[in-house]
Amino acid sequence: MDFELTEEQKLLQETAYKFAVNEFEPVAKECDREERYPKELWEKACETGMVGCYVPEEYGGPGFGFLEVALITEQLSRVDLGLALVVMAATFGAENILFYGTEEQKKKYLPLLVNGQAISAGAYTEPDAGTDVVGTRTTAVKDGNEYVINGSKMFITNGTVCDFMVVLCVTNPKEEKRHRRHSLILVEADRNGITKHKIKGKMGIRASDTAEIIFEDVRVPCENLIGAEGKGFYQLMHFFDVTRTMVAAQGVGLAQGALDKTVRYVQERKTFGQPLASYQGIQFQLAEMATKIEVARNITYKAAWKVDQGQMDPSLNAMCKYYSGEMAVWVCDKALQLHGGYGYIDEYDVQRFYRDAKILEIYEGAKEAEKMTIARRLF
Repeated sequence: MDFELTEEQKLLQETAYKFAVNEFEPVAKECDREERYPKELWEKACETGMVGCYVPEEYGGPGFGFLEVALITEQLSRVDLGLALVVMAATFGAENILFYGTEEQKKKYLPLLVNGQAISAGAYTEPDAGTDVVGTRTTAVKDGNEYVINGSKMFITNGTVCDFMVVLCVTNPKEEKRHRRHSLILVEADRNGITKHKIKGKMGIRASDTAEIIFEDVRVPCENLIGAEGKGFYQLMHFFDVTRTMVAAQGVGLAQGALDKTVRYVQERKTFGQPLASYQGIQFQLAEMATKIEVARNITYKAAWKVDQGQMDPSLNAMCKYYSGEMAVWVCDKALQLHGGYGYIDEYDVQRFYRDAKILEIYEGAKEAEKMTIARRLF
């Protein structure tokens, strides 16, 4: 059993972290305060090959595995989670095109993502259907050689900046089995009948674009169907099994960044004439933080590696996503506490890390849903 990363993987880590330090740190506070999506940063990231790095070479990408995606995601999140999403989530939803799309769809859309010509989105969640995926109400009704889409989606990453989106729709409403009623359909964002509303006032990841999207008689050709009709639920579950390892990597990186900042702070900050780091009580807390991060890192790497080996383990993926998110919240809470009053003001990045962390327990499957998946496997 070899836990050592390859030299190429180590180089990817180093490159990603340097990019984040150089490009994220100067604008992170501004983008957080202004809730600004820095498209110019996404353009720079496309030039490095990090955007859509899982896209195979035949479609213009570097063809990395999902372990490499996790490594890059971790290092970017270590500096700022919201900006990490601007880079790594710029292709969100397009994984379904790679997994289930036709050859024509792959050749048309995947190169656009890695060349900096397009941003994608996954339009799945609805106002009344989040964890309850089969509760989706957005419909796609066939009319000749077109689908006519009506409905609304909520909390959509890249919703106002995307060029196309993969939309979960009800295509077979009369199907007796609820899980066979849905399909994934690719929808270009400039089609008539689409209205987008940017969601503002988020607690964290404020640089990442989040939106509500409304579809009113939006027409798309039937050739935009991804995979087989009626298989959308199963395709989406596979998609989330993969992307949950990416969310877990976000948690590992965010927590590591919070720990890095805290270690530096307690070495510099003095109380009663001594550095905080000299107190055993402080050392014990840092040791606990480091241990939990390393546990999350190992389970995340293992889950992502198994994806690449074709040994998908939904239970393990749920474990790494749930544990990493909960761990990141815990670590960032400790980090802020150790900063004392300084941690509560935005001059110090740790308060932003604290706000960003909570989403990791919510999106792409709330931690309660992940525990349900784990428990099902146990039985």
